[in-house]
Amino acid sequence: MHLAVWSGPRNLSTALMYSFASRGDCAVWDEPFYAAYLAATGIDHPMRDEVMAAGECDPQKVALACIGPIPGGAPVFYEKHMTLHMIPSFDRSFMRECVNVFLIRHPARVVASYSRQRASVNLADIGFTQQADLFEEVAEFSGHTPVVVDSSDIRAYPSGVLTRLCAAVGIEYTDRMTRWPSGGHPCDGVWAPHWYEAVHRSTGFQNAEGPPPSLTGAAAELATLAMPSYERLKAHAI
Repeated sequence: MHLAVWSGPRNLSTALMYSFASRGDCAVWDEPFYAAYLAATGIDHPMRDEVMAAGECDPQKVALACIGPIPGGAPVFYEKHMTLHMIPSFDRSFMRECVNVFLIRHPARVVASYSRQRASVNLADIGFTQQADLFEEVAEFSGHTPVVVDSSDIRAYPSGVLTRLCAAVGIEYTDRMTRWPSGGHPCDGVWAPHWYEAVHRSTGFQNAEGPPPSLTGAAAELATLAMPSYERLKAHAI
């Protein structure tokens, strides 16, 4: 199975990647299109040169690898995708051969977290509108509503929500998914030193989240812009 999990940044996506890596039956790929996205857009991201040097900059080669032989012969290939990386010029047809899952998080939490990592942030950076577009595209070509999981639900009840997620994609749940060793992981992308400090301190999913943070000014406006896309998918969360 090629399992494509689509989220924006700061969505618990790395923790969920570690969760699946802990199963023992999954090969894992951290943000396959990151280098290609940087090469195609010219956007300035932290560690841009390192990311491009370490990754594949040809999006077609990345797409073929996403549906190609699974590394190590594992039964599941877990692909942690960022929705903002899938720019319109990239061929998305590979998605038709994947099981597609959408990982969402409340915009206020995303904006608050992302703003601590980068001095400026806009709607395109956080991936909500791109996620909604991809969701609609998958729904159209598959003929059914794609699987959606909210990161806050995972944190509130990890074993229960992960059990439902595994059932939805056709694999068995194991409690190995709720814990992992602290520190860096073999599956980490080269950008981990900049983005993964908090998750590297973890050994499992953190406790349930409280109310979303109160934002002001431009941050609040940005979260408001993202809310319709989030609510569109939230209505289908498992």
